[in-house]
Amino acid sequence: MERLSRLAVKIFADGADFDGILALYENPLIRGFTTNPSLMRKAGVDDYEEFARRLLAAVPDRPISFEVFADDPREMVRQAKAIASWGANVNVKIPVTNTQREFTGPVIEELSAGGTALNVTAVMTLDQVRRIAGCLAPETPAIVSVFAGRIADTGVDPVPLMEEAVRLLAERPRAELLWASPREILNVFQADAVGCHIITVTHDVLAKLGLIGKDLDLYSLETVEMFHRDAKSAGYSIDPGRRNRRRSTPELIPHPATA
Repeated sequence: MERLSRLAVKIFADGADFDGILALYENPLIRGFTTNPSLMRKAGVDDYEEFARRLLAAVPDRPISFEVFADDPREMVRQAKAIASWGANVNVKIPVTNTQREFTGPVIEELSAGGTALNVTAVMTLDQVRRIAGCLAPETPAIVSVFAGRIADTGVDPVPLMEEAVRLLAERPRAELLWASPREILNVFQADAVGCHIITVTHDVLAKLGLIGKDLDLYSLETVEMFHRDAKSAGYSIDPGRRNRRRSTPELIPHPATA
């Protein structure tokens, strides 16, 4: 916990389980929350606006991101303005493109110029970061969510990319870079080292926070004990006198050409 307290990067919790979010709200290490339509659907949310308003009433003093789900640019703007009206601590998530691969720059530019705090999401390339930076109003707060975990899933090291993304956003001092989709606690420290402002962490990864600083010799012993305990519980045994069954060899049928 001492190592966490020294971090500059802000930890946001990513999820849509209402009770889980309220439990994390009690943790001062959690500085904000993010969600998306997929997480809300998985959590069984059937009324998008009702859930969002109920959550904002319960968590009024930390930033929470809610995403538009329109694909048409004008409808994106309409939904974004509606979502922004739900609370002063809302960041409206706008995908970097729509499903037709069209860059949502005009949407980002209009909303940011109008004072809507955005969270531009699903970003995975430096070119996208560069184009987003050009659309953000310098005076309006914004988050740019680069999905470093998904980048890593493709076999690409996201750390150099995130370092460059920090540099690209330097011209927009009110824009914060967010390391999205982390896979392990190490990513929290990587995000801090490269200068990311925020990392959004799922509830299952957050559950590993207690492992930070754990003695590795003790961790090794606990792992050995787990293997031993599970083998005994399963009733496994190895009889040195037991012979492996021999697999019967099927009779070979000559090929007509060689018969």
